[in-house]
Amino acid sequence: MSRVVVIAGATATGKTRLGIELARRLGGEIISADSMQLYRGMDIGTAKPTRDEMRGITHHMISVASPAENYSAARYAREAGAAADDILAREKLPIIVGGTGLYIDALIYGRAFTVPGDAALRSELDAEYDALGGAAMLLRLRGFDPITALRLSPSDRRRIIRATEVYRLTGEPISAHDAKSRLTPPRFDAVRFSLNYRERGVLYARIDARVDEMLSRGLVGEVKSLLRSGVSRSGTA
Repeated sequence: MSRVVVIAGATATGKTRLGIELARRLGGEIISADSMQLYRGMDIGTAKPTRDEMRGITHHMISVASPAENYSAARYAREAGAAADDILAREKLPIIVGGTGLYIDALIYGRAFTVPGDAALRSELDAEYDALGGAAMLLRLRGFDPITALRLSPSDRRRIIRATEVYRLTGEPISAHDAKSRLTPPRFDAVRFSLNYRERGVLYARIDARVDEMLSRGLVGEVKSLLRSGVSRSGTA
């Protein structure tokens, strides 16, 4: 089984810097596991590394999708998996860096995601969420998938709708599908690091400083530009 390195953790803990330094020392390339850095035109707000910060290290899975798309974990597993295979074929080390745990697990375990989405049903459930509200939708989810409902909040629109969609399509809760997928042997042997700060106040101060820097670099203008280009306020991006 091929070995990869994973650097995960909270926002503003230094994942990007550590990943690049490891890639320099170990002959690696970076695969981003940030579900928002995937989108083009969202550079400031997602804290994408600049060319200078990359220090000549090749990065994959950054700016690969339009913000008008609804990117999925299944697509990430497929495309990031191909990037990892290519890196390994060139005898380099894939270093997976980011904070989106769902995407990291999708890549490492190569889960099949056997329930494709249904656009018409998704549109219907979107309308129901708008009409009924998140609390009512979550209460209904609790009736047929209490395991998933326990992990979600009423504001978690996307996951509530997806869990309901899977049940409506298959008659089986998404938690059961997830349990089956966890039985699949992992695709990669992952050495994992998770970054955090012992003192939460230090982390919060770093996040505050990052937001201030984003604003000074033009975050508001970036968002306005995305909206003018037609990106939906209700889209994933």
